[in-house]
Amino acid sequence: MNQKKTLLVAAACLVFGLIAGVLIQPLSLSSQDEWTMQAYKINNVLGNIARFHVDNNDANKLGDAAVRGILDNLNDPYAEYLPPRQKEAFDEAFRGNFQGIGIRFQIIKDTITVITTILDGPSEKVGLLFNDKIVKIDGIDAIGMKTDSVPRKLKGPQGTKVTVTIKREGTPKLFDVEITRNQISTTSVLAQYMLNKEVGYIFVDRFAATTTQDVVEASKNLKAQGMKKLVLDLRNNPGGYLDQAWRLADEFIKEGATLVYTKDRSEQIRESYPSTTSGNIQNIPVVVLINGGSASASEIVSGAIQDLDRGLVVGETSFGKGLVQQFFPISNDGASIKFTTAKYYTPSGRLIQRQFKDKKSYYAQEGRINLPEGANFDHLHDTPDSSRPTFKTPSGRKVVGGGGIVPDYVVKSDTVGKLYQAIAKSGAFGDVAQKYILQYGNDVRKKYGKNLKGFVEGYKVDDAYMKSFKDYLAEKKVEIKEDEWKAEERMITTTMKGLVASYLWNWQDFAFIYAMQQPKQLEKALMLFPESAKLAKLP
Repeated sequence: MNQKKTLLVAAACLVFGLIAGVLIQPLSLSSQDEWTMQAYKINNVLGNIARFHVDNNDANKLGDAAVRGILDNLNDPYAEYLPPRQKEAFDEAFRGNFQGIGIRFQIIKDTITVITTILDGPSEKVGLLFNDKIVKIDGIDAIGMKTDSVPRKLKGPQGTKVTVTIKREGTPKLFDVEITRNQISTTSVLAQYMLNKEVGYIFVDRFAATTTQDVVEASKNLKAQGMKKLVLDLRNNPGGYLDQAWRLADEFIKEGATLVYTKDRSEQIRESYPSTTSGNIQNIPVVVLINGGSASASEIVSGAIQDLDRGLVVGETSFGKGLVQQFFPISNDGASIKFTTAKYYTPSGRLIQRQFKDKKSYYAQEGRINLPEGANFDHLHDTPDSSRPTFKTPSGRKVVGGGGIVPDYVVKSDTVGKLYQAIAKSGAFGDVAQKYILQYGNDVRKKYGKNLKGFVEGYKVDDAYMKSFKDYLAEKKVEIKEDEWKAEERMITTTMKGLVASYLWNWQDFAFIYAMQQPKQLEKALMLFPESAKLAKLP
């Protein structure tokens, strides 16, 4: 038997062992339960292909396909197979740190190009700049290197060194830079600053391993600046770790309440998460911002604050994900599968999960409660559908389950117009922002440094940026009508501005950019602190 067929037989045995969950040994069909019989079937399929198929097949490819096929047929929108590199990338994104040189790069014309140096990271400290070209790594030619190979060359244990050879515009000769790798923090708090003399603002983009710690540190910094009220922005936050949602909610809620609990398929309570004596943000009024992109852990936190009358929720109905996933390693190389193992419930007993018939309808957000704009504090109009269960908060307010967190005050997002859609389709936003940041990023970084608030309040799309943007649109034959531009200019320029910010502060997602586009939701939040304090019985 050749090597490939040997590998395929091994893959077949691995799949059988993992699915059956038993030791691999000869078993008679008559002695098996239904699940083991199906595992036996899959094992036989792969084994027969390995032994008898006319072609030499790729064992890994067929094994991966078998796993994906099984998961695709679960009525579970979160069932997923993660090959080793994908699982590693997931872990890194939610771990809150990694070890490396601290750059965001892109391959431009076969050359590794520095798009951003992380603030205070190793690369910034040794003087790397936007648009520097890395042509060698430890003396080895890096021209033509594939994107996924670059991190493996540049990352490494803290304290180790790597030498990169740089080509820089305006500098005639190549030069070497030695960089000592260090721990790179990837905070989930993208923004923290004072909106005015009393109101602090914290934007959280995901629930990673350090999220609660990040928010606590941010709140301490803001308190030192005079914060007496807080806007917690969870818009477009897709969630993350359940324990971090519990721990963050615990920072707001006094001891003695249930913050979230889970049930397994037998409808038995699996785990219950109580509030504890911890709590650095218990005694100030809070307003939480959510929208249709707020899911999972975001809904746990906003649901706990709403259910326990701790504060007010403003914006649009959240996504409606009340499912808990768990990872299961399936091989020694780091590959894993994940799927739903439990459902979570808010303190009042609400299941936030939307009902759905299939994955397509689920991701199309069918079943999400979509109320018109206006006050909704008493929640009297939450449920035109009488099948949705209702619950009560300690103060007697009605809240509704089965379709996301419905805000206490509904403030609709501005809709995206035809011109904005055409611009987005053309690629202008990303392409022109990158071109601009490569040319002017060092100047903008020098002006604003770490001062995100200064950037948000002071930066305007300049003439050079706008000219490049409109030239690009003309080249792509995107027609700009004056009335359409006037109607959509704020959202267009906010997106342009936000993309510059994403490079300066090394944001990997657009969550905060989208939040910047909807200022009226934040404006409403600022009006509600007296009501929030009254509800929470705060002075």
